[in-house]
Amino acid sequence: MFPAMGMPEMLVIMVVILLLFGAKRLPELARGLGKSIREFKKAAEDVKREIDISDD
Repeated sequence: MFPAMGMPEMLVIMVVILLLFGAKRLPELARGLGKSIREFKKAAEDVKREIDISDD
């Protein structure tokens, strides 16, 4: 599907993100992304827990 991304590709992506959003917005975006990932993991664990309970 997609070839493995190496360091040069990752650097290009980071530079593009930096140019698009600016250095001041990056920490804010990273915090928002971290919160979103935590919420998704919590929701996935809740669904798994509900499935396990219903199997019993």
